[in-house]
Amino acid sequence: MISSWLSIVLMLIAFAATTFAYPYVLAFARKHNIVDNPNARKLQRVPVPVMGGSAVSIGFLLAVIVGIAIVPNNNIIVFTILLMVMYAIGVWDDIKDVSAAFRFLVELVVVWMMILFLNVEINDFHGFLGIHGVPDSVSVPLSLVSGVGIMNAINLIDGVDGYCSTYGMMACAIFACVFYTAGDMTMFALSLIGIGALIPFFFHNVFGRASKMFLGDGGSLMLGTLLSYLVFSILTDGSQCDIVFGDTGLSLVALSLAVLAVPVFDTLRVMIFRVIKGHSPFHPDKTHLHHLFIEMGYSHLATSGLIVLGNIVIVGVLLLGWWLGAGATGQTLIVIASALLFTWGFYFFMEGHHRRNDGDGTVLWQRACRRGAKTHLSSTPIWRFLRHLVDSKLLGEGLLKKPVVAAVTKTNKPKLDPRLGEATNNAVKPVSSSESTSSLAEESHPKVGLDSTD
Repeated sequence: MISSWLSIVLMLIAFAATTFAYPYVLAFARKHNIVDNPNARKLQRVPVPVMGGSAVSIGFLLAVIVGIAIVPNNNIIVFTILLMVMYAIGVWDDIKDVSAAFRFLVELVVVWMMILFLNVEINDFHGFLGIHGVPDSVSVPLSLVSGVGIMNAINLIDGVDGYCSTYGMMACAIFACVFYTAGDMTMFALSLIGIGALIPFFFHNVFGRASKMFLGDGGSLMLGTLLSYLVFSILTDGSQCDIVFGDTGLSLVALSLAVLAVPVFDTLRVMIFRVIKGHSPFHPDKTHLHHLFIEMGYSHLATSGLIVLGNIVIVGVLLLGWWLGAGATGQTLIVIASALLFTWGFYFFMEGHHRRNDGDGTVLWQRACRRGAKTHLSSTPIWRFLRHLVDSKLLGEGLLKKPVVAAVTKTNKPKLDPRLGEATNNAVKPVSSSESTSSLAEESHPKVGLDSTD
């Protein structure tokens, strides 16, 4: 059995491996021009490498291998294979743009394999609507829809710097507490490994300039697959969580939904209103909750922090309802109401104030914009210190013996963008952070989800 100390060691291994692998992945992405290119709808102004998920996957995979070597576990081996399949599909999508239908099919197969080989699924409502165990005719379709939905909901929130990684760390931390309380140390370790692998990427993604990378579809789909497995492991009938929490009155359905609240309900709102407008649910636009905060002038870090804080508040409201004696159905309804209030109510309320006065907005909107403007901290000493640290020779591409320069033909030699050493024809040539002249730490990409430009 995995001990709590071994779990922490595995988390540190994931952290160290991701930190070490990051500059090599960055160099590979630049050399092979695997970048997210700017356009009129995207938030960044220059091409940015889009293989951050590869560094995360290396750290995660190495920690899992060490854990399996110490405490063999066939289920974790199977899950890791499925995880790498989704990672590979995501990277392929980043490079070549996989068709939405094919990717959707792979997601269904991966979730079905989880159900078939790992014996995890949503087959117990844990008292919601007075229902407990449900037959396979209900649990299998529900699990397939939920698993694929979680994967794409996580994929769709990868729109600003730090959001997906911050949310991932928050979700893994809450699930880690649940598994630790239940005594499921294998899943506890898996949750901690996810946190350890995400931390280095978060700092490069948010504070880096020369070392900046985006998570990419490979990373976001991998994170979505991990969270799907964690949720299924909690909700499976007879799981350790079911046994331990069954007598506490805390609804595991409500708790899982609370942790997933913002990605799930924000994605539902966006897709429903796209369909109402006559568009495909995967049609790209700027109607996600994070777009609203960016529109109000908030920095990417503040946007990520406020949205994740909102999700934490939803979990807190659930726990308050449980403490006050709400039953399983009441707890779930509390989560749904709280999530709708934040992802739907707040969004439409602020958008309504924005549209008034010929688009200039009301006093409330303008006040929110002034507050948002105060969240840009890239010129502060602590931000400059963190940027220097992640772009340094120790952690950035300077760790490599030789700088990596993209191949350029004599007849098509690009003109370099001095902001990041990027070439205007998308051939990428890295420069040191001291040569960069504008902050890109507050910029990000909206290439996520089945709509690859969302």
